Amino acid sequence: MKRPEDSYTFTVGKLGICSTQILIGERAHLIEFPSVLLPPASTTGSIVNIAVHQNLSEERKRDQQFWQLQHDILETFGCASPEPPRVEVRNVTQTSVTLEWPPIKLATAKLRSLDIYKNSQRVAAIPSPLTNTSTKLSGLSLDTPYTFQLVLKTSAGTFHSNIVSVRTHTIADTSGISVCFGTVADPVLLEDAKSALREMKAKWSDKIQIDTTHFVCTTPAMTPSGAKASGGNVAGGAGIEYQKALQLSIPVVQPQWILACLTEKKMVPIVAYYLGVTPPNAASYYSQRTQSMSQASLPSSGSASSAHKSAPNRSSMPAPPRSSNGTPPSTSQKKSFEPTPEDPEAETEAASEHAATQHSKRSASVTETRHRSNGTMDRNFKFPPSQQPPQRVSSPPSQPSSPPPVPKQQQQVEDMHSVSSTITPSSVEVPPPPPVEKETRRPVVVDSGDEDVGETVEIDLR
Repeated sequence: MKRPEDSYTFTVGKLGICSTQILIGERAHLIEFPSVLLPPASTTGSIVNIAVHQNLSEERKRDQQFWQLQHDILETFGCASPEPPRVEVRNVTQTSVTLEWPPIKLATAKLRSLDIYKNSQRVAAIPSPLTNTSTKLSGLSLDTPYTFQLVLKTSAGTFHSNIVSVRTHTIADTSGISVCFGTVADPVLLEDAKSALREMKAKWSDKIQIDTTHFVCTTPAMTPSGAKASGGNVAGGAGIEYQKALQLSIPVVQPQWILACLTEKKMVPIVAYYLGVTPPNAASYYSQRTQSMSQASLPSSGSASSAHKSAPNRSSMPAPPRSSNGTPPSTSQKKSFEPTPEDPEAETEAASEHAATQHSKRSASVTETRHRSNGTMDRNFKFPPSQQPPQRVSSPPSQPSSPPPVPKQQQQVEDMHSVSSTITPSSVEVPPPPPVEKETRRPVVVDSGDEDVGETVEIDLR
């Protein structure tokens, strides 16, 4: 049922200010009514009817629009919120830690900053936080515990990540090595380096990554025809990864450094293994590899080589001088240089043998010891100060063959007996004479226990 419209009768009164008209009602009610809403022909004194009613359809439409807007705002800004980042440890070395996290989720909020904290202190802001998902912190101390955390600041609030606790490695821990292999000319050396990395539980790849610690190669060229990153097909040009390693200040070493770390079981200094420097373990590595290859090709060569080595050692030993009589070599040699005072010919023979073998120090020392043990005069013997030893040195070596006069020999023997009572040759410490003077200072062989003196060597006492 349509509701009847309610109308009210008004008389147009005086024109008001601001384009308003004064209307006077039946009960002398005065209202201000806009002039633009009055009929065009109405003037002062005109009577008009004004009807007012409620538009419900428009009200329902307006309500629907309002609640739809509220729902959209809730779905867009009220259901999803930024998520705190989840930090994980990617790699740890002696002086650095590499962290990574999944891409940050901001929902409908706006990013303000993403900061990294070390031991609850802000270190720096993460560059390009919307695309960057990892960072490397260097300059840490050896074998020291650290804590790390990310703080995400958005228009919807501040969100803290989980706290990661790590401890840097010791010098003996090589599991943090992460190398990128470049061009290695020797394929066997490359496989040995990879086997060493597997044994040390280290990592390697063919691309430079954020946790790469060393770049390993034997030549900077990527291919024989050059690398594209060098500006064209330049022969011997540096490879892309090599140039990237130089830009990122990653040390470039040779594969022998990995083998040295495995051998020493610790982090070896890289100064001796830079590209272009001869590694200290290069010769030993190739010699060991050559020996292993020879042993693999000849499995039974071990016993033959040992027999071959032992044979020259036996053949190189000097043969005993008198092996036919059945006596030991040492006994025969001792008797060959041992003259008897009673036999002058034996003494002459011993002197000639000693002159022929004077270049051997062993024969000279043995002869000297044996002459002292038989009571003969030592070659280190010195005469009393009244005599003149320098003139004794100048005596020619051919004189021992001619016997001196008998009176002079008896006088010499008496002098020796008188000197032996005061000076003992064994108690006198005199440095051994030079090898050249041994022949000229031949001692006189005299038996102090017998009166009969055999053949002696003439010594000029003038």
